[in-house]
Amino acid sequence: MNKAFVKENDGDDEEDLSPSLRLPPGSKNYMTRRGYEALRAELDLLVRIERPKLVETVAWAAGNGDRSENGDYIYGKKRLREIDRRIRFLIKRIENADVVDPERQQGLEQVFFGATVSFCDLDTDEAQTWQIVGVDEADASHGRISWISPLARALLKAKEGDVVRFVSPAGPRELEVLEVRYV
Repeated sequence: MNKAFVKENDGDDEEDLSPSLRLPPGSKNYMTRRGYEALRAELDLLVRIERPKLVETVAWAAGNGDRSENGDYIYGKKRLREIDRRIRFLIKRIENADVVDPERQQGLEQVFFGATVSFCDLDTDEAQTWQIVGVDEADASHGRISWISPLARALLKAKEGDVVRFVSPAGPRELEVLEVRYV
């Protein structure tokens, strides 16, 4: 059968995600305004700039004759499928987004979504600060962890001075919450 008539991936795009990016079944896709705007900007870039430019290249390559040995055509079509898949993923994530403004949270003395939490690991006396954000905006190198991570789940609803126990990949840990703020 000709490849043009075969759909490569009928599966849900969510299945191909790493476990850290999958949302728990039935949960909302919480994200901060910054995370929402970043997804919108990426979608806009793909739809308005990258995809049209690539379509032009593929059309030019298709006009050059034999497509079976035409690298520009073959790799262009592959990249076009990747872009289209990412666009579908971004549209789903944006449609299902529940944007939470951390500064408008109720109960500012407790840890909730959007909180920036400073704590001390009681085993190592190491102090750390993390902001609890959406799955799509988590970035450990910038101090942002997903609200579904084990650490964030353990910290939820804690207050300053509370000692939180949880099991990390390195084993059981005890943390003392030093500060909770919403920025």
